[in-house]
Amino acid sequence: MPDILYDEVPSLDLNDFRNGTEAQRKQFVEDLGNAYNNIGFVAIKGHYLTDEMSENLYSSIKQFFALTDDVKQKYEIEGLAGQRGYVGKGKEHAKGRKTGDLKEFFHIGQEVTDGDPIKEEYPDNVAVKELPEFLEIGLEVYERLERTGVEMLRAIALYLGLEENYFDDKVKNGNSILRPIHYFPIENPEEVPEDAVRAAEHGDINLITLLMGASADGLQVLRRDGEWIPITALPEQLVVNVGDMLERLTNKKLKSTIHRVVNPPKDQMKSSRFSIPFFMHPRSDMDLTCLDNCIDADHPKQFDDITAGEFLNQRLAEIGLKK
Repeated sequence: MPDILYDEVPSLDLNDFRNGTEAQRKQFVEDLGNAYNNIGFVAIKGHYLTDEMSENLYSSIKQFFALTDDVKQKYEIEGLAGQRGYVGKGKEHAKGRKTGDLKEFFHIGQEVTDGDPIKEEYPDNVAVKELPEFLEIGLEVYERLERTGVEMLRAIALYLGLEENYFDDKVKNGNSILRPIHYFPIENPEEVPEDAVRAAEHGDINLITLLMGASADGLQVLRRDGEWIPITALPEQLVVNVGDMLERLTNKKLKSTIHRVVNPPKDQMKSSRFSIPFFMHPRSDMDLTCLDNCIDADHPKQFDDITAGEFLNQRLAEIGLKK
């Protein structure tokens, strides 16, 4: 596997995998593997999300976050560890930090409609009375991103030498989360803590994250040589990165790369930034024990055995969402 220092995130077309020739499919899998070995991020076109859906959701979340704090806090539900509904400003921090991130967000989760008993594990989604279409468009986007994520995981499975459908049953009705984020304006930048940032450096908890294009620059990824490089996606692309669960499963063969959202120059902190990641989680009982074919003499096993549910609960405590 060649060591590559990317200056930008590699771009791939999911249509090459979905509808391509055998050679195109093989090339997609190889290019995806190279990217995930080296930088942990790719930009993908050929996904299921339409521009119209994306625009509708961005319009809706801007209306939601423009509501007064008193109204938004009606949708912050006690006891859910922030897994559904609104999470207020500064409540979440990166693992290992105490200072809260300069953001607020809203969580939309899995809707189980086929009688699967896993429904008992999930709280109900939170509807916003003032914006009835908010949840509706959010769930439509959720379904499109989930479908895209399943295809990405099929390509990843082939790269790992597994059956193409290895992940299918593990993510069916999985605990995935759509998270519209508002990095709120800072009227007086001098008043925020010196170390407060929009999103401190972190790895994602889940299997993979699919990010709809953000409304402003600021997302950066830490390259293996210690350089931070900007992540930019064209309007029709999704940025898809490896999360910590997939890194554990593959014994670090695939990299959950550290990334962050930096503050803009102080004179621009009075403007909002919006972002909508989709965190693709498996079912809670998925075994994250390192795959046998990712362990050898040069790559000894690096992680203890754990289930996805246990790992998620650990991390929610570490980032301040669960007591």
